[in-house]
Amino acid sequence: MNALDLPNPPHQTRVVVAMSGGVDSSVVAGLLKRQGFDVVGVTLQLYDHGAATHRRGACCAGQDINDARAAADHLGIPHYVLDYEDRFRDAVIDKFAESYLAGETPIPCVECNRTVKFRDLLGLARELGADALATGHYVASRPLPGGGRALHRAKDPARDQSYFLYATTPEQLAFLRFPLGEMGKDETRALARDLGLAISEKPDSQDICFVPQGRYSDVIARLRPDAARPGEIVDLAGRSLGRHEGILHYTVGQRRGLGLSGREPLYVVRLEPATARVVVGPRSALATSRIRLDGLNWLGDGARGAVRDLPVAVRVRSTRPPRPALLTLDADGAEVVLAEAEDGVSPGQACVIYEDDDPRSRVLGGGTIRRIDALSARPPEAA
Repeated sequence: MNALDLPNPPHQTRVVVAMSGGVDSSVVAGLLKRQGFDVVGVTLQLYDHGAATHRRGACCAGQDINDARAAADHLGIPHYVLDYEDRFRDAVIDKFAESYLAGETPIPCVECNRTVKFRDLLGLARELGADALATGHYVASRPLPGGGRALHRAKDPARDQSYFLYATTPEQLAFLRFPLGEMGKDETRALARDLGLAISEKPDSQDICFVPQGRYSDVIARLRPDAARPGEIVDLAGRSLGRHEGILHYTVGQRRGLGLSGREPLYVVRLEPATARVVVGPRSALATSRIRLDGLNWLGDGARGAVRDLPVAVRVRSTRPPRPALLTLDADGAEVVLAEAEDGVSPGQACVIYEDDDPRSRVLGGGTIRRIDALSARPPEAA
């Protein structure tokens, strides 16, 4: 077996590397080339609009495509740029807008990995005769005793991207490789310098690449100009406290920008797209102990129907560590019961399931949060 756990020697093993124009993917291409693999670089042009193509930390557009091409030329590998703008708009950007207008807080990076990168690009890699598709994600995969591969958290917890890759299927995992999963960012940049890459000090890409300056509402307003429906800001009892210019400007857990005065800080605890209401309350109203998931991707062992009250650890935000919970799977998805209630759990976000809270824990899968069981999550009349 070679360094990628593939059967043939490197010179007989073709690997397509997804090159975004950043340091990480360029290092993956250079590292595999140095190890003797037959490396082909592929860059996807995913969008080409507005300030996002010029700001620091963008990816897959504008200057980043030029950076990827320059890195491939320096490494002496073939490189292709593919126009996937239509696919990206349909699979990622449009769904992002729809989810926001439904009162959810979506994660487009998950959808991008699930569709454009690990479905469409993976299919292209196979057409190019590749034995594997390698990316610059900080996540690890390891062979399973009975065949296939398991997904694990990265060596560097500060760089771990497993939260955004939970939707990777077993079939995709068998073909994917993540050479940076056992490295830290400092090691990657050192390798970039050693490889002579001009982008060794380039800033990291942002989580949402197509949102300039992180202003989600601007993107939604451009995509759905008629969607900003004004409405009321109300408390948990339904009493009006003020007005707003559209729920697309708010997310669950938000405190700033409400324009409300009072002695007690208020937070967004629920969005009601049908009535265009923003429901606010005290921080205590954000506590959630039970979560319902759909769109479940199961990477664990055994049949889904056999999983009931399984002790696991779950992550309900990318910035939070995994926390203890009990997991039950059924035909429609999953139910997660948290050992301790968490604040700000929002529909549309991902809930990623880990075997335990170990820093190198295995990823068992995850799903999209659709329902949260908290007093604040129910309409006043149901409380």
